[in-house]
Amino acid sequence: MAAQGRKNVHGKTGVRFKAAYTASKEKSMQRNVVTELVVHDQVKVTSGVVKTLTKNAAKLVTLAKRGDLSARRQAARLLRDVDAKEGQTALQKLFDEIGPKFKSRNGGYTRAIKLGNRKGDDAEVVLVSWVD
Repeated sequence: MAAQGRKNVHGKTGVRFKAAYTASKEKSMQRNVVTELVVHDQVKVTSGVVKTLTKNAAKLVTLAKRGDLSARRQAARLLRDVDAKEGQTALQKLFDEIGPKFKSRNGGYTRAIKLGNRKGDDAEVVLVSWVD
């Protein structure tokens, strides 16, 4: 058996069973962020999240523009079940408000504005919102 050493450091006897950032955690984070975008119409994220967020948001708007039952079920797979307002879920807001708003638009549904760097870890923060 290996010697007892310091935990979570590289080197002899360090970092043997540290949990990794898995694909399931990444997928869960993306679902949370895109749901927050639908509910609150804007969200602050780091620059690494923006590309996948805008891609997922574009897919959801395309489904909302279709508006049929199959599209609603596909969108429900990606969105969390969160109340947007009193008596309205995020899925209902997507199909009732956001989809019709972009009916005549062929892409480019979101805008990303760089806000600068975060104080704690100096990560670049970006505000992602719907285009008016």
